[in-house]
Amino acid sequence: MKDPQVVPFEQLKQEPYASVLCFPKPSEPQLQTRLQELQTLGVTALEFSGKASLFGVGLPVLGKGFVGIVVTARMGGKKVAIKIRRTDADRADLFHEAQMLTKANSVNVAPHLVGASKNFLVLELVEGKILPDWLMANRDGKEIKQVLKNVLEQCFRLDKAGLDHGELSKAPKHILVDKIGKPYIVDFETASTERKVANVTAVCQYLFLGESSASKTIAEIIGEMNQKTLRDTLKTYKQNKSRENFDLLMYGLRF
Repeated sequence: MKDPQVVPFEQLKQEPYASVLCFPKPSEPQLQTRLQELQTLGVTALEFSGKASLFGVGLPVLGKGFVGIVVTARMGGKKVAIKIRRTDADRADLFHEAQMLTKANSVNVAPHLVGASKNFLVLELVEGKILPDWLMANRDGKEIKQVLKNVLEQCFRLDKAGLDHGELSKAPKHILVDKIGKPYIVDFETASTERKVANVTAVCQYLFLGESSASKTIAEIIGEMNQKTLRDTLKTYKQNKSRENFDLLMYGLRF
């Protein structure tokens, strides 16, 4: 992997960096607005590295989606992650996601939100791997159980807080595991406090009941779960999301 390319704030108005800040349709007014936002947030440089790439730009980034681009940034000597709203995103700003992250942070879930503006979220930088890649690289059953237990506990805290992530039934990119085996639930752009919460049931569907590469790896290493028992305990938990019912679910999973 190439060394990260660190670009100080003063150079971000130049190409190809301007095209990242205003991906995929850069314009001078948008660029000036976004540079001012970055300055207000205290961002001193962007760092281009990662496995993802932007079509037509030629710079590596940490991630990309329909709403935003994620790159490493620097605030003085501190490294952070920054989510940049795409100019063609289906939402006008990132304030809703910032509110959802603040709610998640209040129950010790998700990377810490450092700052937010209309077009940027500044977040704690999680240096790790998405869950399927982490599972392929870490075949220790005891360690895998500990990570999955932690993920489920986080989902339970979200359920109790009334915050539904919304994307955990298809979670390959929504769970990161850092270098010391700490999992993080990420990407709260479609999260809601208005709909019925289903974080525990959704992540169990992904981890143990679905046909994902992650569920197949988990079954291979720690053994398959009894599908009927799991579905029954999930049904009980869904009806009453109590600590007692969650503990029964964990017992059934042998966690």
